Amino acid sequence: MHLTRFTDYSLRVLLYLAMKGERRSTITEIAERFDISRNHLMKVVQDLSHQGYITSIRGKNGGLLLRREPDTIVLGELVRLTERDLTLVECFGDDNECVITPACQLKHILMEALEAFLGVLDGYTLEDLLGPRRRPLIRLLQLDDNPAA
Repeated sequence: MHLTRFTDYSLRVLLYLAMKGERRSTITEIAERFDISRNHLMKVVQDLSHQGYITSIRGKNGGLLLRREPDTIVLGELVRLTERDLTLVECFGDDNECVITPACQLKHILMEALEAFLGVLDGYTLEDLLGPRRRPLIRLLQLDDNPAA
């Protein structure tokens, strides 16, 4: 299974905002820290805001903040919301034309694997991503060098 950039960027935005705490961030700031496309990040932020994960405040002193506490953001839930297509193989979809589907067990095995994958993610929250590696994350994201951000 391969997660899309959309999900990857969603996780990065939430992680970044969690690291910043009550300090507001901008899309430009996050894009620069992760060296990713600002335009793509705008779509991610809009979706995260729509899904209730973040708050976007407009204006001169505006910015982005987490709307929920990191320990309430379940990674499996986030992946389910951001991955638009969890169809691992053709037979998962409505337009299945595979001729062996009626006798094939692969669909059931892959469905079990997908459920296990998401089940593991359901056991972790955004808070777990912060964990004991918080100081190196702060350094890598240059959050300690930017107190005004």
